[in-house]
Amino acid sequence: MAVVKKPSKAKAVKEGSYDQKLHRLLDEYSQILVVSADNVGSRQLQNIRMALRDDSVILMVKNTMIKRSVRLHAENTGNSAFLSLSTLLVGRIRFLHIHGFTYFSLSYM
Repeated sequence: MAVVKKPSKAKAVKEGSYDQKLHRLLDEYSQILVVSADNVGSRQLQNIRMALRDDSVILMVKNTMIKRSVRLHAENTGNSAFLSLSTLLVGRIRFLHIHGFTYFSLSYM
């Protein structure tokens, strides 16, 4: 018989705060760019984050947590369009939440 491990309270609090952050980003930002982060070093990714800091937010969390939060957000808001994001989460995929899609943003990628 398999033993089911109960999640710790700290993990539940962390997941809850992450859910709130993703829900706020999905509501606040008008566009989401899905970016593959394969063969991208941490320093390069940090430089991109610093360059885009004013206009956008890069979300870097495990895909399973993103899928869970997107599903919960779609259930809470009734907007099933968010569910299509879950199918894109394979490999090292990141969400780039942007207010306005500009050439300036693309020049850093």
